[in-house]
Amino acid sequence: MSLLNFRRKEAPAPQQPNAEVEAFLQDYSIEVMPRTAEKVENFRDLLPEGTRVYIAHIEGTPIEDMVATAARLNADGFKVMPHFPARIIKDRATLENWIAMYQGEADVKQALLLAGGVTDPHGDFSDSMQLMETGLFDKHGFERLHVAGHPEGNRDIDLDGTRLKVDSALKWKQGFSERTDAKMAIATQFAFEAGPIIEWADSLKHAGIDLPIHIGIAGPAKLQTLIKFAIACGVGPSLKVLQKRAMDVTKLLLPYEPTDVVAELAAHRAANPDFNITHVHFFPLGGIKTNAQWAIDNGGRATTPANVS
Repeated sequence: MSLLNFRRKEAPAPQQPNAEVEAFLQDYSIEVMPRTAEKVENFRDLLPEGTRVYIAHIEGTPIEDMVATAARLNADGFKVMPHFPARIIKDRATLENWIAMYQGEADVKQALLLAGGVTDPHGDFSDSMQLMETGLFDKHGFERLHVAGHPEGNRDIDLDGTRLKVDSALKWKQGFSERTDAKMAIATQFAFEAGPIIEWADSLKHAGIDLPIHIGIAGPAKLQTLIKFAIACGVGPSLKVLQKRAMDVTKLLLPYEPTDVVAELAAHRAANPDFNITHVHFFPLGGIKTNAQWAIDNGGRATTPANVS
């Protein structure tokens, strides 16, 4: 008889994904840049089959790099949606050339139209509505156009801190969607608190804007990194979520994860089937691999990578 009865410890059972979160993360999208995409050896090891991948066009990025990234992602089986920032596009001819390059080399048929991060226009365009009015996306058979949304306002547009101008622009875009056959949605800036997001989404519905909302969510990242990006991007009231966390010494060095805000939004959507936030759009501020792994850990079957399914 053994004096010491050691038993092998059983591995803890894997945590089952929250069903509401799994449903909410179905068909999520993610944003990359050419330089960040270069660091990923194989996107199919990270992202579900057919994931929509936005390609952010930062001022100074050559269009050739944008198109090459789009071609790579398209070849891997992903839905590619490059940014078209109005203020860095010189003129109509440049816009049409970009469209032709994306179509000819990467079979792109969808785009995110936005004003862009620069203050002074480089040419003829200053906002996304002017891009839409050219008729070039319709001429070249683009099937889907997304536009920008700002749950906490945009001080580059509404200097007084209200949402009057950005909401007025969304009403114009709602009208555009009604008089064209383009499939449209609103892709938003990220925020960190569910309450202001829900209030904003409800306010759009009450204003007669029924475009589906793809809510921007900041992926896991160091707290200092998130605060830096949040301030630079003009994130408003929900920034206090990060500031409160920064004051807690026990959490200061731990990476932020979007678990709480995603769970709250998912629960609200489950309780309100007509909720106009239909998808999650990730900003992988802490890295694409880190963001994809968080989605895999929390999304169950909805976020299984293409090479695993």
